[in-house]
Amino acid sequence: MALQLSYRLLGRQLSTGQATRVGRRRLSLLRERALVAGQWTVAADGATFDVINPATDDVIASVPDLGEADAARAVAAAAEAQRSWGQTAPRRRSQLLQAYFRLLEEHGEQLAALLTAEQGKPLAEARAEVAYGAGYIEWFAGEARRIHGEVVDGAAPHKETLMIRQPAGVAALITPWNFPIAMLLRKLGAALACGCAAVAKPAEDTPLSALALAALAERAGLPPGVLSVLTASRARTPEVGAALCRDPRVAVLSFTGSTAVGKLLYAQCASTVKKLSLELGGNSPFIVFDSADLEKAVAGCMASKFRNSGQTCISTNRILVQAGVYDRFVAALGSVMASRLTAGDGAADGVNLGPLVNNAQLEKVSGLVSESVRQGARQVWPRPGSAAPEGRFYPPTLLTEVTPDMACFREEVFGPVAACARFETEEEALAIANSSDMGLAGYIFTENIAQAWRVSRALECGMVGVNEGLISQPEAAFGGVKLSGLGREGGHYSVEDYTEVKYICFGTK
Repeated sequence: MALQLSYRLLGRQLSTGQATRVGRRRLSLLRERALVAGQWTVAADGATFDVINPATDDVIASVPDLGEADAARAVAAAAEAQRSWGQTAPRRRSQLLQAYFRLLEEHGEQLAALLTAEQGKPLAEARAEVAYGAGYIEWFAGEARRIHGEVVDGAAPHKETLMIRQPAGVAALITPWNFPIAMLLRKLGAALACGCAAVAKPAEDTPLSALALAALAERAGLPPGVLSVLTASRARTPEVGAALCRDPRVAVLSFTGSTAVGKLLYAQCASTVKKLSLELGGNSPFIVFDSADLEKAVAGCMASKFRNSGQTCISTNRILVQAGVYDRFVAALGSVMASRLTAGDGAADGVNLGPLVNNAQLEKVSGLVSESVRQGARQVWPRPGSAAPEGRFYPPTLLTEVTPDMACFREEVFGPVAACARFETEEEALAIANSSDMGLAGYIFTENIAQAWRVSRALECGMVGVNEGLISQPEAAFGGVKLSGLGREGGHYSVEDYTEVKYICFGTK
């Protein structure tokens, strides 16, 4: 199998020397100040950190390196704004979210360019992320007017039993680098719709998208203090996170990221007993049964595995193929990988595979592949000894003859690595799929409807794609079980995270 991969760059070759500041004309929403308590501000000590384009190593911008005191100031402003925002009529909150949605659509191209510059994903994927994230704002603009209580006929006479929903209070939103626009809008839309002021902490690799979103929220008419965005370097992020967790004025903490960090935040929130929404790591099985439409299965695998260079929490990680179609599936997957993947700067024409976000991610993926090969996996592509690409690019990799005990199956790879294992029976596939302590998503490809239903119910995960590799949508409940987290985001289920139920009993005698 001869895979031909090109690495396309925009304007110049990958830099191996000093980083340079890029031109700003196409990044019209770029902001280099943080939004704290209604003001665009710098850090009190003047500290900043650079935001790097992972494809070119260029410095895009420098943003404030905020700390614990800045977090406290943002929370204080949010707590003050909560008094009026929580009392704002749902119709008015809906109107503001509708205005915000229109601005997101209007500035979609600028947001996509900024996202590609700081995160590295191809421009087509960046556009899709902006549209996907904006879809949450559109959805929650409607949901703001659908937050209902309940009247229950009780057993006791002369009593009326009512349950109403009220805003939970200030929400802290901590978002990841892999989908910095969509993840913030998913959380922010729900919080604002429910009447919660918010303090957002974007990942240190991708703060610019969050600042751009905040600027557009201001233009939409969001009152001062209702949204703050705290930018912090990798060194200062722990103190900012801890400050948000331990502040009693923060009622809700929503986090998307690794299970290790999620556990830490969970523990730090214990002293103030917050409502928690945790969308954590995954290790998604992708099961191809003998009855599957192989063309559909390969297309689904490509979509789920290589989107964002494999850096998605619901990315296919463990490809399980039934013995009767194993060889044909692997050959077809390798052929499509060979003909359709072009790596490079996400802003360059024709690129559909960007870099990994940072050097730590590159080292992790490389290490897991090396360990799996040492354990007996067969590396079909790239051939062992092939020259590695420069920079943070990791070549799309196909591993076969994988077994469940290998590193690439035990851990979430979070990179463009397709690891394929063989199974004989449905029971064996389920045993392997459910052996992980993660349970975010799973995928099934079969033309047997009874099998699809049976396996969907038996999989220990929060989401299942049946003959479909792209499952995320604003109307659906997104979340996992086991160590993949708590709560659900999207649809009407998000209302649970940002509201409290109050029971009111009326005596009528």
